[in-house]
Amino acid sequence: MTDHDFTVPVTVRGYETDTQGHLNQAVYLQYAEHARWEHLRAAGVQQADLLAKGVGPVVLETTVKYRRELRAGDEVGVSCRFVWGSGKTFELVQTITRADGVLAAEVTCVGGFLDLAARRLVADPREPLRALASDPGLLGL
Repeated sequence: MTDHDFTVPVTVRGYETDTQGHLNQAVYLQYAEHARWEHLRAAGVQQADLLAKGVGPVVLETTVKYRRELRAGDEVGVSCRFVWGSGKTFELVQTITRADGVLAAEVTCVGGFLDLAARRLVADPREPLRALASDPGLLGL
C-alpha cells in the first residue's frame, strides 16, 4: 500500500455466494465499485457534484485476478488507488484482502471521465476531481 491507498471494510454476505459456497465472481466487481465510490466520497467528491459539473466516471477496461476464495462471513478490506498518467485515462489499482491478510483478488481498471454533453473523455481526468475534492491528496492529486 502507498499513502494514496484507500480501504473500505466489507463483510461477505451469504446471498452473494454461489452454489460452491464462495463469493460469486461478479460480486468482486461490485465490491471494487463500492470502494471506488467510497474513496471519492472520502475525498469530498459526491456523485451529484460530478453530474452537476457535467462529467461522469467511466470504466473502459477491468481485469480481475482471483487469488483465493471468499466465503460468507469473511471480513475483507477493499483497497483503491488512483494511478495518474498523462493522457485521458487513469488506472485504478485495487485489492480485496481477507482480515487474516490473505489476498483474495486483484482488480485493475482503466477509467476516465466522460463529458456528458460531448460524450467524449475529458482531456485531463484529474481536473474534475481537483475542482471538487476537499482532500485531493487522498486521490493522489
